[in-house]
Amino acid sequence: MECRLGCGACCIAPSISSAIPGMEDGKPAGVRCIQLDENNLCKLFGLPERPKVCLEFASVDWVCGKSNEEALITLTEIEEATA
Repeated sequence: MECRLGCGACCIAPSISSAIPGMEDGKPAGVRCIQLDENNLCKLFGLPERPKVCLEFASVDWVCGKSNEEALITLTEIEEATA
């Protein structure tokens, strides 16, 4: 599955413990990553500054669902279950 451009759920719902440019202490769950632009596209995509966890995330049907809202709900539930 390819990511839905402009979804951004994986950059909002989960916590990220590693440093992100502009968020040196990482990102708490439910907080929008500072590197998402106004179209929910990653400003670090393809750059070496992009956190390893972001590079390793792969979209899959059961996580991403059929809409951006569904992806956000699923990722939030996963985050809460593993926190």
